[in-house]
Amino acid sequence: MDKLTKPELLCPAGDEERLSAALLFGADAVYLSGKQFGMRSAPANFDDKQLRAAANACHANGKRMYVTCNILPRNDEMRQLPAYLEQLNETADALIVSDLGVMRLAQRYAPQCELHISTQLGVVNYETAQMLWDMGASRVVLARELSLSEIADIRAHTSPELELEAFVHGAMCMSYSGRCLLSSYLTGRDGNHGDCAQPCRWRYDIIEPTRSDRPITVEQEENGTYLFNANDLCMIEHIPALCRAGISSFKIEGRAKAAYYVAGVTNAYRQAIDHHFAGGELIDTPLPEWLLREPYTVSHRPYGTGFYFGEPSQNTVAGGYIREYQAAAVVTGYEDGRLIVSQRNRFCKGDTLETLVPDAKPERFTVDDMYNENDETIEATPHPTMTVKIPFSHPLPIGSYLRRSLI
Repeated sequence: MDKLTKPELLCPAGDEERLSAALLFGADAVYLSGKQFGMRSAPANFDDKQLRAAANACHANGKRMYVTCNILPRNDEMRQLPAYLEQLNETADALIVSDLGVMRLAQRYAPQCELHISTQLGVVNYETAQMLWDMGASRVVLARELSLSEIADIRAHTSPELELEAFVHGAMCMSYSGRCLLSSYLTGRDGNHGDCAQPCRWRYDIIEPTRSDRPITVEQEENGTYLFNANDLCMIEHIPALCRAGISSFKIEGRAKAAYYVAGVTNAYRQAIDHHFAGGELIDTPLPEWLLREPYTVSHRPYGTGFYFGEPSQNTVAGGYIREYQAAAVVTGYEDGRLIVSQRNRFCKGDTLETLVPDAKPERFTVDDMYNENDETIEATPHPTMTVKIPFSHPLPIGSYLRRSLI
């Protein structure tokens, strides 16, 4: 056993539904964005009223809320920041920043908020980490291209009170610590303002200048070549190693992902962390096989371990996602021996479904009967979000999922 502190599980919340999923399935803290100044513009994000409600929901459950202010702002945006920061001072536990000017403004206008330095700043050495601590940061989110040995070296040479956060699961950007201009150059959409078009996921051909009408496809695989399309990160098998390196917060990527993704991945890492700290101290016993399979029940690219064990052996993969499961429905209640659910994807009478329940092993069952909201027998669920009633032996927590295997 090692006397190490149990790490924080930090989960994404792109909107209110995903926030609810993260809290229900075991997040210790969530990170999210307001309608401006955050590095993800695709999710719905939170307006001022929703931010206050999100903070109340987090704090009522003993959780923490971190708000991203991590774009690289231009001059006109800097002028808008003070009023926004003053609002966050009353709600956020911490601000995630990547710009030193924003950091200084946050210290002035949001003094109650901790300051977390975004991975966008690219912290790869202990001198920079310590300098940021000396400047008032309580946490640095380490660059994604660091190995575990490099992280351990940073931990050994910085103030022990400085928290180290690192990504443990999710999509990896080819410009690992950000500051990428590829999207801006090719599409005019600024990745450094949260509007990346993800050109690193596209297929590319080679053009020889004197034969511009004859593009050459380099055959990585049958659909072409994907030079920049990185594997997804999955470190669920390596939690003890992450802890021993000194990482105090495990971050899951995915503010643009669906609520089912947030629920499934949060639940997997929650149970894995709790497994390794079951006696209060870190134990190195293997995870059960069913739990190791849980990250594969959400949409993902092929998994890898990034740079944690040195240079990645396989860094680029063909485009597209692997989908072995899909969410069938969300549980909204239980009445008269029947689960009441809201449909998310079509399923039919006779299908085999699995439960996704907080802090529990999935339970498989066959849908022998089902009914619509008028208690009429139905054979399938063709309408999005329709109410369905399914006979079931016991209640499930509201917000749990039913999922269906696609293989």
